[in-house]
Amino acid sequence: TCQYHWFNQGYRDFQDFTDTLTSKKRKQILKERREIKKTGIVIERLTGNEISALQWEVFYNFYCATFYKKWGEPRLTMEFFKLIGQALAENVLLILAKQDDEYIAGSFAMQDDQTLYGRHWGCSRQVPFLHFELCYYQTIEHTIKTGLNKLDAGVQGEHKLARGFKPVAMPSAHWIRETDFRKVIADYLERETTAMYEHIDMLSQHLPYKSN
Repeated sequence: TCQYHWFNQGYRDFQDFTDTLTSKKRKQILKERREIKKTGIVIERLTGNEISALQWEVFYNFYCATFYKKWGEPRLTMEFFKLIGQALAENVLLILAKQDDEYIAGSFAMQDDQTLYGRHWGCSRQVPFLHFELCYYQTIEHTIKTGLNKLDAGVQGEHKLARGFKPVAMPSAHWIRETDFRKVIADYLERETTAMYEHIDMLSQHLPYKSN
């Protein structure tokens, strides 16, 4: 499949990153961030040890709301988030948005020594550009600040291209027990792989970076 990754080229800060973009894309990103500031929203970036039980509960409500709206029953539990915040505190990142002393949105990510993996998001109030701020711009800033090599934003969302993410081919491995079924799937995947790489090549022609 195709995922979208943002690569840290040794940037000093967020502006250093946006300076590598075309004028149109850079202005759009900066405009989106200004609009968030105008709303008076306060952003909090928290690691596992800094996250209170109440903040986990607030985020879990956002997480569940997104799942119920898009996919059905949430896959992770409240206990999971609290336990992982304790057991892997240094690997957990929670980003919360507060407006008028009330949390209105949040995103959750995890990191290893090289990559930040951003996955879950939710909100109780729709604010233009807030999703981009919490899921992309704040995570890019965190990646730069902590010296990580890349930000893995997962699948879906060609709008990520305009924000500096690049399409990356991500293979997976599966064992199919039934021989005949395995042959049918293999035939399909041979054609699908060709189409996927063609899709990635096409997307790569629309990156927002300045040409050398």
